[in-house]
Amino acid sequence: MPRLLITKTPKPYVGGAFIRSESGRTFPVSDAAGNFFANIPQCTRKDLRNAVEAAAKAGPGWAKRTAYNRGQILYRLGEMLEGRRAELIDTLVRFGGTKAAAAKEVEVATDRLIYYAGWADKYEQVLGNVNPVASPHFNFTVTEPMGVIGVIAPAAPALLGLVSLVAPLIVSGNTVVALASEKTPYPSILLGEMLATSDLPGGVVNLLTGFRPELVPTFATHTHLRAISAAGLSADESKAIRLGAAESVKRVHCLADETRWLSDAAQDLYAIREGLEFKTTWHPIGA
Repeated sequence: MPRLLITKTPKPYVGGAFIRSESGRTFPVSDAAGNFFANIPQCTRKDLRNAVEAAAKAGPGWAKRTAYNRGQILYRLGEMLEGRRAELIDTLVRFGGTKAAAAKEVEVATDRLIYYAGWADKYEQVLGNVNPVASPHFNFTVTEPMGVIGVIAPAAPALLGLVSLVAPLIVSGNTVVALASEKTPYPSILLGEMLATSDLPGGVVNLLTGFRPELVPTFATHTHLRAISAAGLSADESKAIRLGAAESVKRVHCLADETRWLSDAAQDLYAIREGLEFKTTWHPIGA
């Protein structure tokens, strides 16, 4: 009797665990040839709220880690992408990429993690400052992570776009709730599997799958999300996020559709800056 293959059940990664949607709903995903691939959990607003709670719980401990340790953890995650390179390439090819393009995307995603890992113990010296003041005070500015940040990944590139948005936020001590590509969510599932077996504490990165029209309004208005970093938004989605963010007073960073994810222009120190707040301290001299 021939053996039946065991099909995989993809699950989002929230709070250090793999979850099913709170509603039990799923949506089918097909490969580039139109063949059914898997049922992906369709996360709800309740799942998003649960993910924010998990991120808030993980935040203080992650922010207290040394910059060097956070850099080590991102580097380790880059090692894991390198170790599963062949699987990631095969997955991207299955969903429509050429082998050369898929290989390039995986390579750049891996290198991007290493790039931000290298900034972990250096961005403070560049973005912080000692300020000259016309009074007998020692005045200096230091950076602090904002807290829980919402990320909305572009439809493509599904893996590289997600990594490029998440890495600069977590390297500075923030935690993230991310909505994966609606069109190609499976690469984010694989990334979640790597996060689960990496040194990254559970809850620092939470990955949801589902539909933008259902989840974007909650991202925009959730008061515990301190900022939103998004890419590939439609005009209506961008308007909804900006209006909701104005009401709940959060920072919004939207990247255009034409963002060149594969180029060096898609990574820089200012991507880290988008997830930071600045605290200025005045210390009297000679008092």
